[in-house]
Amino acid sequence: MGRRRRGRNVDGILLLDKPRGVTSNQALQRVRRLLDARKAGHTGSLDPLATGMLPLCFGEATKVSGFLLDADKRYRVTARFGAVTDTGDAEGAVIETRPVSELTAEALEAVLPRFQGDIEQVPPMYSALKQQGRRLYDLAREGTEVERQPREVTIHELTVVDVAGEEATFEVACSKGTYVRTLIADIGDALGPGAHVSALRRTALGPFRDVGALVSMDTMEAAVEEGGPQAAEGLLRPMEEALEAWPDVRLGRDLAFYVRQGQPVWVPQAPASGWVRLFADEGFIGMGVVLEDGRIAPKRLIARRAG
Repeated sequence: MGRRRRGRNVDGILLLDKPRGVTSNQALQRVRRLLDARKAGHTGSLDPLATGMLPLCFGEATKVSGFLLDADKRYRVTARFGAVTDTGDAEGAVIETRPVSELTAEALEAVLPRFQGDIEQVPPMYSALKQQGRRLYDLAREGTEVERQPREVTIHELTVVDVAGEEATFEVACSKGTYVRTLIADIGDALGPGAHVSALRRTALGPFRDVGALVSMDTMEAAVEEGGPQAAEGLLRPMEEALEAWPDVRLGRDLAFYVRQGQPVWVPQAPASGWVRLFADEGFIGMGVVLEDGRIAPKRLIARRAG
């Protein structure tokens, strides 16, 4: 008996509106089954409590997912003051309660400047970071707390959107590696009553900033029901959209041939350094990097599908 074929070759990026209550991997596997896709990966986890932008990469697009992992992100986060949880969000157990005096935008704005720009964060115990080969959240569930080294992150923007009762909503733009749960916990400590995340939505990641372009799980399921996996595939975006921060280099037929053989090439008027998007006659063919001598070397080439 022949081996069962493991899915279809599907290439592209889905901007999923991740539903609340599922892990990023659960969301990925659900979409992968809907598309019957052979190869898939996501671009950095969202907590189960979080919703919003989760770019999912399929097929050849997995070769560029690392560029999205390094991208800046934007969130809308609601914090509940007066209660500290073991996870830093509403999914955890309350471990401390403190009185909340009147919560105002003015009081919050007085402490926010210390959390803007380059700051240090101690990663939470409930995180996927590893220590001596074990995930921190596994240790936390066993009741073990270990020392974590502070990490430098950048908070590009932090503003108060709304204050209602014991909750406040913030807009946050930040670098990769930022834990919004930790940011809210630290703001709560600075203000006095402590805080945890009660709602979190990612609204932008790297070049993807249009929340109106997000695709819900319901939309994916409806497309498959109506026209099969091929219909849902029409909701994917070209992988080069993830890379718009880098300049384009157009290759003629001869240069494209050598690049596909893995050879660096001279390209007139090419950028002097850094990563570049490579285009040939048939469109995007991958990413290259400018070498010290000015040649462009292929680094992440995209396989051409037959048919």
